[in-house]
Amino acid sequence: MFKRKNPHVAFAAALYARTAEQAREPVLFEACGIPDTLDGRFDSLALHAALMIDRLRREPDGEGLAQAFFDAMFRHLDLTLREIGVQDLGVGRRIKIMAEGLHGRALAYREALAGGPAPLSDVLRRNAYGGRSPGDTEVERLEAHIRDYAARLANTPRLELTK
Repeated sequence: MFKRKNPHVAFAAALYARTAEQAREPVLFEACGIPDTLDGRFDSLALHAALMIDRLRREPDGEGLAQAFFDAMFRHLDLTLREIGVQDLGVGRRIKIMAEGLHGRALAYREALAGGPAPLSDVLRRNAYGGRSPGDTEVERLEAHIRDYAARLANTPRLELTK
């Protein structure tokens, strides 16, 4: 009742919707080879969300904004799991697994994009294909797509991120 309203909720929800759209671009499944399955779609979403969260953290109020984005994402994933018929008792467990998966992937992507010990292509091969073994050409296309996406995010002003 007396709880202060989070000023980031509406923007984060719009930003999550835009990020989810970008994670479902047909090129990711057709040319880059991400499997068009529940796991593949989550892998694509986790990849795009991790990059968006890193981008949001560079804002002056970035931690709060990134948390609001994360919360919007997992509210949507919770609803999606319920809509596809996951029982109430299983939803919490699956959400926890998804959150841990996002966290692990985000760290690996961040490190690879920063020139860490594992090349981005290897990190994508391990994390973005739902357990499937992609071809080299597919991984190269996905790497180019992700490097371009990360660069666009870095150069996009905050208020234009939802466009």
